[in-house]
Amino acid sequence: MSLFQKKSGVTDMTRGNPYKLIVLFSIPLLIGNVFQQLYNMVDSIVVGNYLGDKALAAVGTGFPIIFMLSSLFMGIGMGASIMISQYYGAKDMDRVGKTVSTVYTALMIGIVPLSLIGVIFSKPLLMMIQVPDDGTLDMATVYMITIFAGMIGSLGYNINAGILQGFGDSLTSLLFLLIASMINIVLDIVFTVFCGMGVFGVAFATVIGQVTSWLFGVYYINKHYESIRIRLFHFDFDKELFKQAMRLGIPSGIQQALFSIGIMMMQSLVNGYGSTFMAGFNGANKIDSFAFMPVQSFSVAITTYTGQNVGANNYHRVGNGMRAGMVLSAATCIIIGAALYPLSGLAMRLFSQSTAVIDAGVTYLHSVLPFYVLLAAMFMISGVMRGAGEMIVPMICSFTSLWIARVPTAYLLAYFFGRDSIFYSYAIGWAIGLVIGLIYYLTGRWKNKSIIGTETKTTDSVNS
Repeated sequence: MSLFQKKSGVTDMTRGNPYKLIVLFSIPLLIGNVFQQLYNMVDSIVVGNYLGDKALAAVGTGFPIIFMLSSLFMGIGMGASIMISQYYGAKDMDRVGKTVSTVYTALMIGIVPLSLIGVIFSKPLLMMIQVPDDGTLDMATVYMITIFAGMIGSLGYNINAGILQGFGDSLTSLLFLLIASMINIVLDIVFTVFCGMGVFGVAFATVIGQVTSWLFGVYYINKHYESIRIRLFHFDFDKELFKQAMRLGIPSGIQQALFSIGIMMMQSLVNGYGSTFMAGFNGANKIDSFAFMPVQSFSVAITTYTGQNVGANNYHRVGNGMRAGMVLSAATCIIIGAALYPLSGLAMRLFSQSTAVIDAGVTYLHSVLPFYVLLAAMFMISGVMRGAGEMIVPMICSFTSLWIARVPTAYLLAYFFGRDSIFYSYAIGWAIGLVIGLIYYLTGRWKNKSIIGTETKTTDSVNS
């Protein structure tokens, strides 16, 4: 095992200071997330400044649809990551290898129908969410079709990253993202500014970067991880392990699909106010996603931390990790919110010089930044539960937060107080989701969800 750790950068999170482990694991994730967001940020900056506000609206408006259609595979990938973290914590490397082979087999079989569905239904789905037919709809359709045609790169990268994160290795996937981001940035400029390929060039640059990153990841994992062998066209499928990945992954996939549909409902509301308001919303959404990345990194870290410690029956360490995640994420939200709030207008100028677009984006940011701590706490609780193998309650939290609270409240606020008030619905949804997750966490029932089996848990572990 020592040779395996030396070669791969695996981190054993079953011992050591939780604060240190979570921070060190999160730093590469954060840097990687920064570069991943650079895909969309650079796309939006180049499009907004060289192709105009309608093109900026087109590039951003299809994201919820893309996310919705790929959510099942992303959920299975998350399930596999949790399985790997728990099997690694239990030192069962045979099942780790079989889990990887099974998930990759599912990807290679399922990617063709997924891509075809995305290509065929891109325009009807965009029309369903009221994308304006003033040139924005046509550009958004071209962008989405191109992204779906190359979807295997994005899903393949996410599976690679999930495999590595299950081992506690967040550094290697950073290398993959650096490759993808650099390729994407260079080709964005070449295709759009110098070749005049428009929105298609932006999407094509993203696809090339993602596919290159994915294939390099397969090569790297095969070379450096002795317990794993990824063979893309050699199908090795374990039915029982796939059922386990589905059990863990389907609730997450449903959660992400419902989240995407809910965001489409929000996007439809925003789209009803025209391309200018759309552009402001999409630009601010990029900034919002960028600002919240540290907390997302902490959430992934706490999931891996929890998974390894549950697999090793170290339940007394899970609570310590939970507290560390809460403190780290809350402090980060306060610092980021205080810094970004007065600079919101300046940040929006990266995407557009239009006063109306900037004002719409600033309204969004000023409505959500003060309430980041609520979302951060919900992310930490959900991360712990997922790491332990409890997938249903995080789905319920997300569903309630979005569908029961945020979407209806947004439409009510828009009706009674106007469009600038709709973004306060975010905080209302976050608060309700947090309350549900916290109540369940305090019951301790998530301790009985481990895939390793409750029969191996000691009495002290269960009672801790």
